[in-house]
Amino acid sequence: MGRLLELYRNYLDLLGRLHLGRMLQSKVDSADLVQDTFLDAHRQFGHFRGASEGEFIAWLRQILAGNLANLVRRYQGTQGRDVRLERQLVDELDQSSRALQQNLAATQSTPSQRAVRRESEVLLADALGQLREDYRDVIILHHLEGLTFPETAQRMGRTVDSVKHLWAPALAQLRRHLGVIP
Repeated sequence: MGRLLELYRNYLDLLGRLHLGRMLQSKVDSADLVQDTFLDAHRQFGHFRGASEGEFIAWLRQILAGNLANLVRRYQGTQGRDVRLERQLVDELDQSSRALQQNLAATQSTPSQRAVRRESEVLLADALGQLREDYRDVIILHHLEGLTFPETAQRMGRTVDSVKHLWAPALAQLRRHLGVIP
C-alpha cells in the first residue's frame, strides 16, 4: 500500500501546495498534508470501491480535501464540520486537476487518451518534484496558478527580473525531466 501511495506523493503535494498557498500559506507544509492524506488512505482503503486509476486519484483528492478542510477549521477557528467547505475543496481540487490536464494536452476524448492525460498529471508532478525549489516555485506560481511575473515575484520575495531569469531555465529543466525536446 505504501508503494502504491508513494506513486502519487508529488501529485498530491502539488495540489496541496496550490491550495495551501491560497489559504494557509506559511502555517502548514504540504508534505505534512500529504502524509496525513496517506495515513487516512491507508486506514480507509477497505472502503475504496473504485476500479481504475482515475477513480483512485479522485478518491485520494477527496481525502486531501477533507484534510484541507480540517486545516482550515483549525487555523480559521471554526468548530464544527462544514460539509459545504469540504465539497468546495473537493471541487477546487478537481478544478486544479483539470487545469493540470489542460496544461498538458489538447482536448482528448477517448477513454485511453483521458487515462494517458491523467497519468501525465502525475508525471508532471513528479518532474516538478525533481526541480530545485526556486524553479518549482516559479513554475507553480506563474504557470499553474497563473500569477503575473510581479505577483510571482512578490510571493517568492524576489525581484521581477530575478523571477524572469528563473523562469526560462526552470521551464527548460522541467521539459528535460518530462522528456520533451525544448
